[in-house]
Amino acid sequence: MTKNSGLRIINGKVITPNGIVTGADVFVRDGKIMGTGSLGGPVGSNRVIDAGGCYVSPGFIDIHVHGGGGHDFMDGHAAAFLGIAETHVRYGTTAMLPTTLTGSKEELLHILDVYEQVLPRNVRGAQFLGLHLEGPYFAMNQRGAQDPRFIRNPDPAEYREILRRAHLVRRWSAAPELPGALEFARYAREKGVLVSLAHTDAIYEEVLEGWKNGYSLATHLYSGMTGVSRRNAYRYAGAVEAAFLIGDMDVEIIADGIHLPAPLLQLVYQIKGPARTALITDAMRAAGMPEGESVLGNIRNGMKVIVEDGVAKLPDRSAFAGSVATADRLVRTMVKTAGVPLVEAIQMITTTPAVILGLAGTKGAILPGYDADLVLFDGDINVRATMVKGDLVYENTDL
Repeated sequence: MTKNSGLRIINGKVITPNGIVTGADVFVRDGKIMGTGSLGGPVGSNRVIDAGGCYVSPGFIDIHVHGGGGHDFMDGHAAAFLGIAETHVRYGTTAMLPTTLTGSKEELLHILDVYEQVLPRNVRGAQFLGLHLEGPYFAMNQRGAQDPRFIRNPDPAEYREILRRAHLVRRWSAAPELPGALEFARYAREKGVLVSLAHTDAIYEEVLEGWKNGYSLATHLYSGMTGVSRRNAYRYAGAVEAAFLIGDMDVEIIADGIHLPAPLLQLVYQIKGPARTALITDAMRAAGMPEGESVLGNIRNGMKVIVEDGVAKLPDRSAFAGSVATADRLVRTMVKTAGVPLVEAIQMITTTPAVILGLAGTKGAILPGYDADLVLFDGDINVRATMVKGDLVYENTDL
């Protein structure tokens, strides 16, 4: 099917911003949603897809993902980028931000080169929306599984060189309390880059200053950041509490049910709500792969990990070392484990990330004029088909 041919999706339960509509068809032409309605609606159709009673949802948008299908973006070659996009589209992800780990300046510049070269070939999987640089400006105490060899304070010469190519960078995560971190955020925002706080030792007051200078999003809330701490007998609110208290700060959560158990998922949902909370996979290369040994980061010199119990762990099992979630699992966890209504769980992985990225009006909803990024899934959130900008790029014939 080509984008220029009309398409009608019938017999689906359509997830719209106003709720779930049964008995409405979805009409697509030229890669765009034309509208919803009954038979004989706004456009003639050369092809009909029978949803068979499945849900028809906006495509899932993953704003923080490192890998999948045996690949990591830090592998630094086109096959890895394309392999990750083609892996996650099978699980409903129609758009993503390829995400780096800490690395040398040369390594980050190389990733920029590869990303720019691969963009024209990004046609069979989830659409790339720009790079997310996670690090290297982090607090050493909150590094998690990030490589300590490359953690450093913001270097104006370095980040200005990287941001000469700001058209390739959508987002940059850093710790706001570091020397020079506020100046870094202001510069990045001037270049149109979303700045988020991550792997940080900041207390509330430092996060608030970060917010005032451009840190508008909390990267994987709870992971790699402080909560309430005590210093010389006095208690201080941490980055977690700051994210809750700053009403206009968006947050993202790894909703695999392991990084955050059900009570914390419910707490984030109740305090921040679906309009301020984005679901992310934060997936490493083992997403979509069998459990066993794997590597976090570059396949040549990354950290060896073991994948078991639905998560990556350090070899000594002392800590998590990355998520292996896929987008369908995030929705399933929010609905079945955290008890969030399906429409709101879908909002958290479609409309909300689109708004965070400044893409409201083009992605994240089934509305006229929006990109025809669509997912069909059953009642257990098993993906039946995925469409990216009007192209049917994945179909599960086993369901």
